[in-house]
Amino acid sequence: MPPISTPSFHIPSDEEDRAINAGIAGDPDTFEVSDAQFAQMRPVKLGRPFAEQTKERITIRLSPEVLAAFRATGAGWQTRVDEALKQWLADHLT
Repeated sequence: MPPISTPSFHIPSDEEDRAINAGIAGDPDTFEVSDAQFAQMRPVKLGRPFAEQTKERITIRLSPEVLAAFRATGAGWQTRVDEALKQWLADHLT
């Protein structure tokens, strides 16, 4: 069996640390944020924004031809199914 390797890390010497910091200082795309700038920062919220009106998750059975036709319209097809159902309600229940 091959020997099991253990993770290792390297702590830079003072000379290496100075060289690293000099490289960082010489890079025009790198800067250190001041305490005032850091205090003004706000967390970034990732992901989809919350909708004004949320939808309820359900399970529905659709015929293959209906499903294929809506999926063929590309991204957002579920929203278009919802819009089609709303239109049907407006046409038939008013």
